[in-house]
Amino acid sequence: MLDACAELVDEVGYEGLTTTLLAERAEVAIGSVYQFFPDKRAIVQALTLRTLESYLQRLDERFASEDLTDWWGGVDAAIDEYIAMHRTVPGFRILHFGDVVDLHLLDEQRDNNGVIADQLARLLTERFGLDGVPDFRFHLEVAVEAVDALIKLAFRRQPEGDERVQVEAKALVREYLHRQLDARTEAAQPG
Repeated sequence: MLDACAELVDEVGYEGLTTTLLAERAEVAIGSVYQFFPDKRAIVQALTLRTLESYLQRLDERFASEDLTDWWGGVDAAIDEYIAMHRTVPGFRILHFGDVVDLHLLDEQRDNNGVIADQLARLLTERFGLDGVPDFRFHLEVAVEAVDALIKLAFRRQPEGDERVQVEAKALVREYLHRQLDARTEAAQPG
C-alpha cells in the first residue's frame, strides 16, 4: 500500500490522494486500507517514516563505505542523498519528509527538519567527534533548513534539479557550517 501511495502522490499530489484511489491502485479492498490506516494522513505518515529510515540507512552506508576525512564530507553526502531521493524515490519530491502534510508529522514535539537535524547530528558526531562543539545541533538545524529550501527551489526550477542552485546550496551551507564548526572545534581542543 505504501508503494501505491508513493506513486499516487507523484501523480495526483497529496490533496488528490484518497483512500479509495489508494485501495484501487494497491488492488485491495477499501476495508483493508482502513484496517491499517485510519485516514490518508496516517498512510502518508507511514510512507514518510519509511522514507526517513531509507534516507538514514543510505547515509549510514555512505558513512561506512566512503573515506570521509572531515565533517564536510559527511554533510556533502547528506545533501547528495537528499538530492538523489528527489530524483529516484516515488512521492519524495512532493512529500519530502512530511512537511506538505504536517510540520510535525515525524514527531509531535519537533518539526520534521528538526528530526532530520537530530539524526544528522548523531551521524556526524559519531563519525567526526563533534559532540564538544557548542550549539552544534542548532547550527545543523539552520543548515538543514537552508538546504531544504534551496533543493526544493532547484527542483521547482528543473525536473532533475537545477545544478546551479544545488552547487550554491552546498557552498552556502559549507561556508555557514565552516564558520560555526571549524572555529569552535579548534577552540574546544586542548592546546
